[in-house]
Amino acid sequence: MPILLESSMVQPGKFITFEGIDGAGKSTHLAWLTKFLQNRGLTVVVTREPGGTVLGERLRELLLDQRQTMHAETETLLMFAARREHLDKVILPALARGDWVVSDRYMDASFAYQGAGRGVPLRKLALLEEWVQGIFSPDLTLYFDLPAEIGKARVQSIKTADRFEVESDQFFEHVRRGYLQRAQQFQQRISVIDASLPIEQVKQNLMELIEAFYRQHGGQ
Repeated sequence: MPILLESSMVQPGKFITFEGIDGAGKSTHLAWLTKFLQNRGLTVVVTREPGGTVLGERLRELLLDQRQTMHAETETLLMFAARREHLDKVILPALARGDWVVSDRYMDASFAYQGAGRGVPLRKLALLEEWVQGIFSPDLTLYFDLPAEIGKARVQSIKTADRFEVESDQFFEHVRRGYLQRAQQFQQRISVIDASLPIEQVKQNLMELIEAFYRQHGGQ
């Protein structure tokens, strides 16, 4: 299929992505957003990266397995391979049907983790971005900003860490800076949410953003 026209031009559905380091509360707030949209009569496709497809989930297992070691650019290429399948099999068909797609991470994660975190040159990431998605991009990205030490403490208290989560606080501070640089670069698309606030305050801030976005796109 030809790649890929802007969603705002040809696709009746909307694409919302959640970004942030683990421990920032993405999963909790993603569940709330899904219910919010469904309560308004929308069909919502919830997905994630890496993952979202049969192939993507197999690649996810490799990418998150602590026993695996790989070059940073190998990791990057696997991420983009999973993303290409994700677009073809899940995201674009859902948007064409008029569904709203909500994804736990997408393209910005590659610039934050593989770019700022691993040191893969941004020019290489930009080439892969253009190759994989053309001019397509999310309609809205919600970045949950959190200091690395807080995120790490939250994650360690609830589950066994994966290959990324065992990285140092310095790695995650680099990732955080990468996200903030993307947010500065794409201010119209990316909304920064302070995830260090109490969860009810975070939810309130998120609710205000989502309600404004929903009204802007024809909701009542």
